[in-house]
Amino acid sequence: MSELDISREHADPLAGALSPLAIDRQRIVHSAAFRRLQHKTQVFVAPESDHFRTRLTHTLEVAHQARCLAELLGLSAELAEVVALAHDLGHPPFGHAGEKALNECLRDHGGFEHNRHTLRIVEELEHPYPEFHGLNLTRVVRECLAKHSTRYDRPGAHPLQDGRPPPPEGLVVDLADRLTYALHDLLDGLYAGLLNLDELREVALWRPAYTGPAPAGGDAWRGHLRPATDRIQQRVLEDVVRNTRETGTPNPRLSQEMDGQLSELDHFLLTHLYRSEPLVRADDHARRILAGVFDTLVDNPERLPPRFRKRVPALGVQRVVTDYVAGMTDRFCLEQCARLSDAPPT
Repeated sequence: MSELDISREHADPLAGALSPLAIDRQRIVHSAAFRRLQHKTQVFVAPESDHFRTRLTHTLEVAHQARCLAELLGLSAELAEVVALAHDLGHPPFGHAGEKALNECLRDHGGFEHNRHTLRIVEELEHPYPEFHGLNLTRVVRECLAKHSTRYDRPGAHPLQDGRPPPPEGLVVDLADRLTYALHDLLDGLYAGLLNLDELREVALWRPAYTGPAPAGGDAWRGHLRPATDRIQQRVLEDVVRNTRETGTPNPRLSQEMDGQLSELDHFLLTHLYRSEPLVRADDHARRILAGVFDTLVDNPERLPPRFRKRVPALGVQRVVTDYVAGMTDRFCLEQCARLSDAPPT
């Protein structure tokens, strides 16, 4: 395990009281941005059901997966867990639909990317201590966040973007994120009735993993879903460990075959779940709601809360409205839509 850069931007009031990464973990899970993840969409709009994943439960699952994989590889499980706990703090309401809406609203002002906003949260917007703005996280955690990259995550410009790959623990989080959302979106899609087992037989990763009955004639098949995803998880983790050791690199990676099979699963979810009519309809509605709130506040900054309104002269109205809207939960965004339009949300 390489030596970790645990330096901080500011002198810290907790230095010496806890280990550096324990301080980081504490600050992340105590942050307002972390608490709000419980009411932000993962795939299904959170108010629709108490049983589907939210952005918070996704985060906790990624943190567990990352910790397990880091331990298997002899890396810092604590660092991987801390990075995973913070990796989605910058997500706006309504999941990727909300991110697309904000990016479109800001097309003439640099766009919006949730990883970049995560760094803005931990470096500036959260301010629980009078000595400094932000959470004053260690450099190694911020570097991993700045370089977090998956199909849905593209690192934005940041001083910590130095052209080098992230620490191995950051790559562990990338893999854990990819595996976690694929497996839990698969389960949620099946539970919601938007995916079916007959179609899944065409997916190479799923075919040997599912050993339960066909769905006809009852719901006994449901009890076999979690064992199936557990088997897939085990196969993927074993592949990463074996391939990383065989290649002799400190950076964890999938074998070419496993990467192809995960990509096949990703494509299946894209075509059968994310582009399904109910989700497309819900996403379109969410984009209209968020864009309407954003545009109304940009045109009427006097309707911002006072602590945001006073930042407008220094930062500009688009930046301030972005900070405000991106921090909203799904529920609060719907409430603000009703308040700003003087009509109930639909």
